[in-house]
Amino acid sequence: MTKRKIVKIDEEKCNGCGLCIPNCAEGVLKIIDGKAKLISDEFCDGLGACLGNCPQDAIEVIEREAVAFDEEAVKKHLTTQDDKASQVSVQENLLCGCPGSAVQDRRDEKSSQTAVKAGKLQSELRQWPIQLHLVPPTAPYLKNADLLIAADCVPFAYADFHRDFLKDKVLIIGCPKLDDAEFYVEKLANILKSNDIKSVTIVNMEVPCCFGLQRITEDAIKKSGKIITLRQTIITTRGEKQ
Repeated sequence: MTKRKIVKIDEEKCNGCGLCIPNCAEGVLKIIDGKAKLISDEFCDGLGACLGNCPQDAIEVIEREAVAFDEEAVKKHLTTQDDKASQVSVQENLLCGCPGSAVQDRRDEKSSQTAVKAGKLQSELRQWPIQLHLVPPTAPYLKNADLLIAADCVPFAYADFHRDFLKDKVLIIGCPKLDDAEFYVEKLANILKSNDIKSVTIVNMEVPCCFGLQRITEDAIKKSGKIITLRQTIITTRGEKQ
């Protein structure tokens, strides 16, 4: 054991968003019980590449007694990990430590023929979770997706939301007024950087505060460095397309 630089996570500040994880080249950070944690001191090089990606400012580099950084152990550790481009680890699926946040990819499911014959409306939702805070940037359903970003009031106001907007798209929802807009920019930018998103559609309400969703999305696209087709539809408070 020697005194050296190593990452420290303030669990009081950490909200388990997972933004730090893709920026840790050694794979030492995992979400456990809703908090980012070091899985082994010997995997952390103490350089702090993850610091600038924490919207809660919960990560710092300190000096403390720790086992020496072992580059060979890191290489062995990384070879045992699943391909992050196509799979999501169990801990990343459970971003808040809750089974209700586990990633579900149901895009191959077909509509119930019984319900279709009975004339019932069909849900076009083919993935879970949908709240931006909970969506892991490495979720498999984000690969090559047409992304639908909707203000969370929209599906209540617009009756044909599933048919007209959600079909064949991956959904993310949020409230640009009540939620942390800057966190949303960082989280969405990370999603865009980590995946080959084909297009982005925004659907927001006509009320002024709801247009914050447009700014969030535009800033995230710019921050991601990607060129992505962006479309927008506005819904009135009477539930009509503007």
